[in-house]
Amino acid sequence: MLYAYGTGADCAGKDKTFLNFMIPKMLQRVGAYYYYFPTAAMGRDILWDGMDRDGFKFTDHFPRILVKGKPNQQEMKIELKNGSIFKIRGTDKREPIGVNPVGVVFSEYSRQNPKGGWDLVRPILAENDGWAVFNFTPRGKNHAYRLYMMARDNPKWFCQTLKANETSAISEDAIQDERDSGMSEELIQQEFYCSFDIGAEGSYYGRLMSKLWDSGQVGNVSWETTVPVYTFWDLGITDSTVIWFAQFIRNEIHLIDYYENQGEPLSHYAKVLQDKGYIYSQHWGPHDLAAKTLQTGLTTLEVGRQLGINFQMVEQARVMDGIEDVRGILNKCWFDRSKCSHGIDCLENYHKDFDEKREDYQPKPRHDWSSHGADAFRYLASAYRWYLHIDGERIGYPNAIPANAFYEREEDMNPNMYAISGGNPNNY
Repeated sequence: MLYAYGTGADCAGKDKTFLNFMIPKMLQRVGAYYYYFPTAAMGRDILWDGMDRDGFKFTDHFPRILVKGKPNQQEMKIELKNGSIFKIRGTDKREPIGVNPVGVVFSEYSRQNPKGGWDLVRPILAENDGWAVFNFTPRGKNHAYRLYMMARDNPKWFCQTLKANETSAISEDAIQDERDSGMSEELIQQEFYCSFDIGAEGSYYGRLMSKLWDSGQVGNVSWETTVPVYTFWDLGITDSTVIWFAQFIRNEIHLIDYYENQGEPLSHYAKVLQDKGYIYSQHWGPHDLAAKTLQTGLTTLEVGRQLGINFQMVEQARVMDGIEDVRGILNKCWFDRSKCSHGIDCLENYHKDFDEKREDYQPKPRHDWSSHGADAFRYLASAYRWYLHIDGERIGYPNAIPANAFYEREEDMNPNMYAISGGNPNNY
């Protein structure tokens, strides 16, 4: 399988280059070829409807004599006469079952959901002896940075970095004009010189997470079998459901595991808890656990109890207050790099919403693939700082509202651990 990797300034012409890399491949081998963007809408704007500085449409690089029929505008699909298919897709949506590409390009990979694209097609490409190409402008030391660092020293990968002063696509005078007009030096270094030192623009936790990587707080974090495990949830029906698994050891928060899925009933997640084999203390989730569901007429709290999960609720609060809670505890956190990899990606990529019309960031988070893991971690931070007692002592603010004030039933106040044993989910 062929791998290629390129990181370049926004002026490097990455998509025009890799589209013209893909087209000859489609002629050499019949198959499906996908061009992935963070969203399909972005792919339409940049590649399907986009054009270069001379007004030449990118899709016109497909020789008309080789194209079968008319391009499918709705699906952003082009079929060649030899049977090969080109299609633009977004990694914000789960791939349908049965996709079988032989070649893919991931554009602006630093902004993509790695679980929504690369993780899904990687085994398919391996089976098909296919290839993958990644391009991006740095957005901090996130999942794209880690893949870049791996590719840079891997003889099986081609890896290249193109800075603005190496492409001649933009002059130093033009870059200086950007400085003079108020563009920060950090952003100039990121956008034009491929610096990874500044986090994703608008990122809430990017720089803090980079510090954890640098200090060794992301690595191998083992499960302490004598210490109870706490879980923190963000529950969705059509969206993803997320669970963080944490242990509180001395003055540290150990994130030992992470799980995310979608479209599954609560019983599925009860079995996940059981199969993990941890000894659990408490399970925390958002305030809407108390809302009744249309399917059962019961609250998630009630359904959880039937499955043996005694949820505690983090009371509704301003999202920005919860974000500040996260910022306040991250320096105490230790993450298992392997088991929490996607959760780490979520925290690194969680960012402010950008208003395209106003061309400005809004004082609220962007709802995308990173939101679910970040929301569940926000509940962890708020519970840690306001509600949790460990060994009879509050571990957050000592004068906060008593945690038991938010327990719905008197018997839920019992701090005893719920342990899984004998394969019976009602035992925990």
